[in-house]
Formats: sequence, C-alpha cells, structure tokens
Amino acid sequence: MITDDLRDLVPYQANPVPDCERTLHVGQPNLSDRAAFDRLVDEMYENRWFTNNGQLVQRLERRLSEYLQVKHVVLVNNATTGLQIAAQALGLTGEVILPAFTFVATAHALQWVGLKPVFCDIDPQTHCIDPQKIEALITEQTSAIAGVHVWGRPCPTDAIDEIARRHNLATLYDAAHAFGCRHQGRMLGNFGQCEVFSLHATKFFHTFEGGAVTTNDDALAEKIRLMKNFGFESMDRVVELGINGKMPEVCAAMGLASLEQLDDVLEINRRNYLAYDAGLSDIPYVHLHPQTDLEGTNFHYIVVEVDEDAPLSRDELLKQLHDSQILARRYFFPACHRMEPYRTLYPEYLDALPETDRLCQRIMILPTGTAISPDDISRICATIRTSLTRRKAA
Repeated sequence: MITDDLRDLVPYQANPVPDCERTLHVGQPNLSDRAAFDRLVDEMYENRWFTNNGQLVQRLERRLSEYLQVKHVVLVNNATTGLQIAAQALGLTGEVILPAFTFVATAHALQWVGLKPVFCDIDPQTHCIDPQKIEALITEQTSAIAGVHVWGRPCPTDAIDEIARRHNLATLYDAAHAFGCRHQGRMLGNFGQCEVFSLHATKFFHTFEGGAVTTNDDALAEKIRLMKNFGFESMDRVVELGINGKMPEVCAAMGLASLEQLDDVLEINRRNYLAYDAGLSDIPYVHLHPQTDLEGTNFHYIVVEVDEDAPLSRDELLKQLHDSQILARRYFFPACHRMEPYRTLYPEYLDALPETDRLCQRIMILPTGTAISPDDISRICATIRTSLTRRKAA
C-alpha cells in the first residue's frame, strides 16, 4: 500500500455543504476560477472575435506547447475531429491497428474517414495494447498503428515504434486520457508522428469541449492547420481538403483559466488516489489499478478490478453503488469490437480478444476530481466493503 500524509492536502473547491446522500458522479468537471474565466470572456467580447483562430486560441496553443514541451499544438473542436484530421494528414489508407479497449471514438474516427480498424488485444497488466500481438495483424493493407494511453498510462511506444519502422507504418497515439502525463522523462504529446488529446469537460484539463493535436513535425503541423479550416491557405485560396475543426474562443478562455489551476487539480487527484489506495487496501476481491509512476501521471482515473470469484460480480457491485447514489461506471463496456457497426462489419474479432473481453467484465471507474472530498471517498469505500461482506455472509 502507498502511504502518505493526506492531512496537509487542502481540498480544492471542496463541496461547501457536506451531504452523505448527495449523488457522486464520475467525470464531474473541474472548475476554473470564475473571475479569471470572466476576464477572458470580457477580452473576447472586446475583441469581437469569437472563432477563426482568435487571440485566445493562439495564446492557449502557445501555453500548451510550453507545458507539453512539444513544438506544435493545434487546437481543434474535439478529439474525434482531431483523430480524423490526423489520419487524413498522415495519408493513411487501408487498415489501422488499434486496441478494442478504448472509447469508441477512436475506432469511429478511423472508420469515418474510410479506414478499417484492426483490433488488437491488450496486456492485462497495463490495459494498453499488447505489442507482442501487433505484428501478426499486419497485412499489405496496414498503414498505421494507433496506440492508446489508457488511464493516462503510456502505451509501449518503443515497441510500437520499432514494429512500425520495420514495416514502414505510421504511428499516432490517442492521448485522450493523458494530458500532463510523462513517459521516459518526456511529456506525452511528443511520441509517434502525432498525438491527439481530448479536452472534453470530463478530462483532467478541459476547454468545455475541445481537443489538441501535438507533433514535432513542421510539415505535418501545417497540414493539420490547413485541414481544420477547410483547407484555406489564405482568404480566398483553398489548397487542401478540409473540414471545420476550429476551436471557438470561449473554449480557449476556459482552457487558459483552467491551466492556471492545473497544479491544484493534480494535487487533489493525487490526494484522492492515495485515499482510495488506503481505503480499498484491505477490502477483499477488489484491487485498485496501480499508478506506476507517481511523478508522471495525472491520477485522473480511479480504476478498480473486481475478482472473478468475488461474492458480487462487477455489475452487481455497481448496482449496489448506484443504489447508494454513487454513480461508478463501466469502462470501456462493451469494448469496440462488440459495438456496432464493428460487431457486424468485423465479426472475426468477437472471439479473438480474450484479455479485452475479460477485463471489460471486471473493471469499474470510481468518482474523483475536485468535486470529490476525502469524506466522499470514505463513503464509497465503506459502501464497497459493506456490499461485499454482506453478500459473502449471506
């Protein structure tokens, strides 16, 4: 068990009215300082510039480039659009290998632009794509490998990049969970040919709704910038097939305000993780998915695995939690290969991903973030303990 002195960590924007019956959610947004946000919105009004690469978007791109220590950050309206643009900018064709254990948007983005998702099984220890199973999936139609940093844990970039080099494949990474996380001493955002972050309201760092594509490739960054604005090179000159993927100024305002408090959010997430680690450590049948690098993660996902021989199944335990107004969630359930249109288009994967299928039946995500207090975590852990011990006794 990880130990730490939690008493010195002051809750950030703690619930002002403690209520043991209030509903606890997964993914409640972290709130920025309202006064800072309002000042930025006032600036937007004074500029009369609400979209089309305004000053706030440009400022946020510069700030994020510094924070992530990456050469280019291109803000977009959401991560799904970012993945679609990245795939088009890389010139991908045919098939792309990716894990089925990811939010369905990863697969949708590829399928939407005419690519075939080829689903790979995962490593049950990391929950990320298993590099030992990638090579057998490569065909003459394969153009890229798309890794996913699940829970902010970096997927095995060295192994993926080595396979990609030998087979002349592109590499891109879905970093939706991974803003602010490090890998091999570098910030995520610097790996593969590009990475795509989600800045959705439920994420560690958010812009209400939004996404970002990061790359150290000048030419690729320029192409992505063209594509997100209909392919316009100048006012009247279109030089590339594009779509409307622009982030509006109000979203950038939220991002700039939120960035100022990111260290506070990180400290609360860390406090919550350590509180869960202590509260769940002696409860049989449940296991907190470990954070392997306490200095390189955003602690944004509290992932619990329920043993297959537990007195309650994962779904039964979820019902107990929901009945207690604790809205834990199944992630990712079902996995992409069991969702439409993939289960119909590619039925060959229904029996090909045993580790993915097994994990999808065992894990749940518990509430965290700035809306969750240590008392809330004590309540959640007590509910899990009571639910399991009551059923075992019965």
